[in-house]
Amino acid sequence: MLKPVVQEETTGCGIASVANILGKTYSEMKIKANAMGIHASDKSLWSDTQYVRCMLSNAGIKISENEIPFESWEVLPDLALLSIKHHQEEGKNFWHWVVFKRVDDQPFVLDSASDLPSNIRQDFDVMQPKWFIKVNP
Repeated sequence: MLKPVVQEETTGCGIASVANILGKTYSEMKIKANAMGIHASDKSLWSDTQYVRCMLSNAGIKISENEIPFESWEVLPDLALLSIKHHQEEGKNFWHWVVFKRVDDQPFVLDSASDLPSNIRQDFDVMQPKWFIKVNP
């Protein structure tokens, strides 16, 4: 059974998503991220991909070099970091990080937001991703 990581800070979705991929707790991942100079309080964590890329790379995880435009849930790889809830603030793009995972042909999203009734989501029509980063476990 999956036990999704829930973010412990309002802006901690990037740290929580990486923790979900690596099988770490939020606290464990936050310590590693902070040691790398990555902090949830930095708004760049959800407006720039370099931070999640750095955390995954540091853990030895291979990922796609570029963001790949989202086309459909069916064509996503079995593991991907997705950007949802796109919006702009002062002309800069922001988003919320979530993890797409397919296990035994069953797709779901691990969403770390603390205000959800369930952090394992299958309401695919609501999420509307813009792009994703392929994760090679």
